[in-house]
Amino acid sequence: MPSLSRREFVNVATFAAALAGIPRSGSSADYPSRAIRLVIPYAAGGPGDQIGRPWVERMSSQLGPSFVENISGAGGAIGTAVVAREKPDGYSLLLGNGSTQVIVPLTTPNPAYAVGDFRAIYRLINSALVFAVSPSLPVANLQDLIAYARSNPGKLSYGTPGIGTGNHLVGELFKQQAGGLDMVHVPYRGSSQATNDVVGGQISLVVAVMSVQLQQLSQAGKIRLLAVTTKRRLSGAPEIPTAIESGMPDLNYEGWFGLFAPKMTDDAIIDRIAQATRTAMSDPALQAAYRSQGMEPDGDSSPDQFQRIVDATTASLGPVIKSIGLKSL
Repeated sequence: MPSLSRREFVNVATFAAALAGIPRSGSSADYPSRAIRLVIPYAAGGPGDQIGRPWVERMSSQLGPSFVENISGAGGAIGTAVVAREKPDGYSLLLGNGSTQVIVPLTTPNPAYAVGDFRAIYRLINSALVFAVSPSLPVANLQDLIAYARSNPGKLSYGTPGIGTGNHLVGELFKQQAGGLDMVHVPYRGSSQATNDVVGGQISLVVAVMSVQLQQLSQAGKIRLLAVTTKRRLSGAPEIPTAIESGMPDLNYEGWFGLFAPKMTDDAIIDRIAQATRTAMSDPALQAAYRSQGMEPDGDSSPDQFQRIVDATTASLGPVIKSIGLKSL
């Protein structure tokens, strides 16, 4: 287990000492009676930390001492499996996303956990995927891209952060819904290299998570942003049309990160965490921090609403996974 920072250690130790004489029944009535651990199933310093650590910092005034543990590996599957096996008492939570909660269990042979092994608590942020092309490609919008791909079968290549990622599956959805385009998928280990290769002309386009970096590249004329995959235009980039507006009514995908607990966690605990999170997410400073990273904070999520989003993601991506024969990440 990675060591805690000095600040995290002091917070946890102080809280534990204060509760030394209090009985811990483990029931929802006295929740929380000790520190809450948020498992981020990715390496420290990445997008997971940028989303999860601000939440943990604000829980000190809402639920009491909380701390982050990064448990990375296997595309997020290792840390996710750890939480799935934890006691459902609300003290081990997961920062999950569409990959960990849907794609990994659907594509991994003999997965360590299933889609239904968690309870959704609260969606913290949603993020858009964007179709970004090289300026040298003679297309100005998504319909131009479709027409060009039809006229040049097999000549266009699109990059993603890897096989089985949401980006990859959205690329395949785009090809299918456009009538079966012949485009070559080029998997990378991350979005940065794929984006660099679009800028350098090595590949035609990239399906990437919308970010400030992409906006800056677009403003510099090094990349062209065609469409985002959310239902509505992004407040931080209102000039970019949605895929729906661009003539593809069924091309809708929102990346998301949110809080999960083991499936047998008590309703009262789930609601307590959700209420505290809703209060934290109403902070304009936190909202601004997320938006500055190209993310849209969700200030009005709930366990039921978030579960419907998870179910919709499963229903959307499941058929694509089956159609392309994707077996593992």
